[in-house]
Amino acid sequence: MKKKSIAIDMDGALADTESQYLAYYEQEFGERLTKDIFRHVPEAEALPNGCIYKFLYTPGFFRTVPVMEGAVEAVKKLQERYEVYIVSAAMEFPLSLSEKKEWLAEHFPFIHWRNIIFCGNKNIIDTDYMIDDYCKNLDYCKGQPILFSAGHNLGVNHHIRVQNWTEVLNMLLD
Repeated sequence: MKKKSIAIDMDGALADTESQYLAYYEQEFGERLTKDIFRHVPEAEALPNGCIYKFLYTPGFFRTVPVMEGAVEAVKKLQERYEVYIVSAAMEFPLSLSEKKEWLAEHFPFIHWRNIIFCGNKNIIDTDYMIDDYCKNLDYCKGQPILFSAGHNLGVNHHIRVQNWTEVLNMLLD
């Protein structure tokens, strides 16, 4: 019997980009902010003066993003029942492609290279499920979209929402 498939986004689902933005902001400006700054605000507008884009072009940003709590263990468990693909829009920012590849090799070495898809547009992905924090990816999902909760998507109500990796496992393994 063929396994069902899952596409899992990196930034905002596997990788805790909100924490990374805050760490970079504190390092540069000496001011500690909380994740509340991302609530109901488009991610790119959450920090002042276009800082988000500055950080996205900074060498090391994608390479050093913290892993989302519970993500490694959850993906290992999902692999037992599903064909798991890591799907990331890695073409927009020059350093993201190589840094994301290295990040995955470090934190998710059990994901085979054939199951890593770096693209510019996720509309081409055809899996049974897609886990992502952006509706622009989920709205065109060919399977069941699952919205991974983030500050910027709190006002979204047209997809099934999960708050964390425990909820993902409860949904997909029960």
